[in-house]
Amino acid sequence: MIQLPPSEVAGVGSLDLTTMERQILLQMQQSSEIYAYDSVAVLEFELKTRSDIVASAMALNNSGATFATFEGSYCNERYWQLQPNGAFRLRGGVTPAEGITDIFRNGRLYAFECATAMVIVLYKAVLGAIGEASFNTYFGGLVLYDWQYDSDLRIISRTRGTSYPGDVRYFNNPDFNPTNPEWRGENAIQLPGGLYYAHGLGIRRPEEILRILNMRRRPGSLTPAHLLEQYEVLDYAYTYRLKSGVARIGGQVFVLG
Repeated sequence: MIQLPPSEVAGVGSLDLTTMERQILLQMQQSSEIYAYDSVAVLEFELKTRSDIVASAMALNNSGATFATFEGSYCNERYWQLQPNGAFRLRGGVTPAEGITDIFRNGRLYAFECATAMVIVLYKAVLGAIGEASFNTYFGGLVLYDWQYDSDLRIISRTRGTSYPGDVRYFNNPDFNPTNPEWRGENAIQLPGGLYYAHGLGIRRPEEILRILNMRRRPGSLTPAHLLEQYEVLDYAYTYRLKSGVARIGGQVFVLG
């Protein structure tokens, strides 16, 4: 169920939502889990940003960016500096918004592994949700590498409950063939309709992802790949505050005028 202050409840019915957003809202309303919001505005922000994450995942899938191990990663060096460990460091004089946008505009110039892809998708969605000026304020000095990310990209790990489109899931392959360790698992963005975006595999149903992982197990393995219950959720309430102009810089909080 959704919990709101009594004065905010009536505002839910007037929200202008897409079909996907309304489906998520209905699932939340009918769930036995409690989803508490300070205002309808924060609820709406979450629903709209989930749409942004889904759109960003589909855009990255269509960008031409390819999968690579850390050793084989590459990037558009006009915007990013490739580090020895395969990380991408934003060049001086390039704004965070320009760097992230270029990955989607010139994807053929990029190759990276699946965890990095998930972070890129989330950055792109947050850029769309809070706007370029705020994004550049909070996300300066970006480095793209694995699950390392800026402290203002707040991500919450949940070990139980319902996941929704826009969440990040993990398909675990515990008995992967050690000659191909990149197949130890697959990070994926949950999409509507029971689909997932997995970088390098594209947009697929979960059984297809599991089939591909099971083909990459060690010989004689009896332990199949499986979808973990744990999932990752963007901290929408915190991200909403970034949009509204409340900044955290170091250990201090500032209101942007």
